[in-house]
Amino acid sequence: MPPIRPLSAAAVAAPRWARTLACAFFTSAGAAGPAAALEAALGDNVQGLLAYARAQSPELGAMRQEADAALQRIGPAGALPDPVLRVELMNFNNYGNEASPSLLPWRVGETKYTLMQSLSLWGKRDLKRHAAAADAKQADARLDATWAELAARIKAAYAEYYRAAGNERLVGEVLELMSRLEQVAQARYAGGLAAQQDAIRAQLEQTAMRTELIALESEKRQLKARLNALLARDGAAPLAEPQALRPLPPVVSADAASLAERARERNPLIRAELARLTAAQTNRELTQRNRYPDLQVGVSPSQMGSRITTWGLMFEMNIPLQQESRRGQEREAQAMVGAAQSRADALSHQLLGELGVNLAGLDAARRTETLVKTQLLPQSDLGLQSALSSYESGKADFAMVLEAQRQIRKARQELLKSQVEAQMRLADIERILGEDL
Repeated sequence: MPPIRPLSAAAVAAPRWARTLACAFFTSAGAAGPAAALEAALGDNVQGLLAYARAQSPELGAMRQEADAALQRIGPAGALPDPVLRVELMNFNNYGNEASPSLLPWRVGETKYTLMQSLSLWGKRDLKRHAAAADAKQADARLDATWAELAARIKAAYAEYYRAAGNERLVGEVLELMSRLEQVAQARYAGGLAAQQDAIRAQLEQTAMRTELIALESEKRQLKARLNALLARDGAAPLAEPQALRPLPPVVSADAASLAERARERNPLIRAELARLTAAQTNRELTQRNRYPDLQVGVSPSQMGSRITTWGLMFEMNIPLQQESRRGQEREAQAMVGAAQSRADALSHQLLGELGVNLAGLDAARRTETLVKTQLLPQSDLGLQSALSSYESGKADFAMVLEAQRQIRKARQELLKSQVEAQMRLADIERILGEDL
């Protein structure tokens, strides 16, 4: 707020003083200097906080590592198992000849080597790969969901931080106004134009404002600590004063249908549940394919002395006879598909309901802001000027001036409240959509 020169007793009678005080109260506090325009400090705006959190958040880092781990599991999921080499020493005690027992392949009666490889048939390897890919998509969607949730919390905390700073500035302006009014009241009392009670009331109002400033300073410190915690910084780390809120996008309640469609397609939690559903469906199909046997093939050369004398070829397969156990596994897989589908549907309904609530809240906050700006604030400003003029002319008492001051302060608080409410509704909408508007 620009400084106001102290009023002398001679200036009390000037008709301009009432308008000067009212305009001084209504003027917002200091503009940013040229140095602030060069580079905004952390905390100056919400975009800087979001960029810092995306780069530094350990929670996001952990989710990125988990998503990368899930991605690396896709290849091994569909790979063949390692082959098995079996070595059999036949007649290693050399029964029937004069040689002593031995464990060397060329000094026993016969050595048989078997190299075996398991083969999953009927597309089972592809299904395992598809299930792993669905798990990777789920991990990636959960990474996006973690970021959307963290970003929404930062946006909401920044809006609260902005409101606390705005209220602190407003109380400071009121305190300065009451200080000037005290000077006016004392000057009028000295001239016999007003009662001493007017100056005392102004002093009481200043004391109340200072008490409120203490509470607001405490609230700001708590909000700074909350923001620093969300940024994974020390709670006492410095943050710049918030300068401006994000501009509101042109969305209204009539856009609910298009936004709902965007939420179904892009919300990361819904994408995660759909990926879980895909994985459950793939596992169900894989369980059904387990009705068919797998194959194991091998080749077996036999060694006598230092020569390979014979070759053998072997085939082996499992026989799926445990049908009751297999049917239980299939019923379990089917139940998991149903659970995943129900979970996805429930989440979709919940998020779309929240979307409608927040759209209505955003619309109400925007309309309230417009009403306060166009009607309540101008009316309150005129009321304060009128009260000051009436007090100057002796047609009103000091209580009327205090009431007018409280009305304009309430109007400015209502404007700030509606702006912050709109920002918090917008943060929730963007969390539901999974992207900024």
